[in-house]
Amino acid sequence: MDMPETVRDQCVVALTWVLKDTLGEELDVLDDPVEFLVGGDDLLPRLTEALQGHAVGDTLQLHLEPQDAFGDYDEHLVFLEPRKLFPADTAEGMAFEGLPLGSNPDAPKDKLFVVTEVYPDHLVLDANHPLAGIALRVSLKIHAIREATEEEVGRGSAGPGFFRIPPPGGGHLH
Repeated sequence: MDMPETVRDQCVVALTWVLKDTLGEELDVLDDPVEFLVGGDDLLPRLTEALQGHAVGDTLQLHLEPQDAFGDYDEHLVFLEPRKLFPADTAEGMAFEGLPLGSNPDAPKDKLFVVTEVYPDHLVLDANHPLAGIALRVSLKIHAIREATEEEVGRGSAGPGFFRIPPPGGGHLH
């Protein structure tokens, strides 16, 4: 099988990156190359678009507005919930998939909620991605390109799909 010379949909790229906010503060660093399926669910659409036609060794500098990254911050995704519905050891930074029975029925069922504040009688939970509302500066380097396997194409991913699920506690994206 021939290895593609440039990035295109349905190939796998090995990338390193540095993500910064617009003030230059580092938000995430990926030092060791990680593989992502281009044209699948692994990368933000704007990154997939920017990588097209680039070759191994190329570096890209991108500026992503929130709508091209993790979306605008939505205050309707912040919920105040009774403390008694959660485990006794619940602390700031912990994450829950969905909210327990008895919580706000309007809360989305398919979101990851991060505890942002703990009070004696209630918790504040935020279902926004930790980078929602933030414009990003992304420095990418392409380390390798290969054909995607049928399994990767069918799954829509070459691995964990870092951009799909927000990190618990707002930690690294990988």
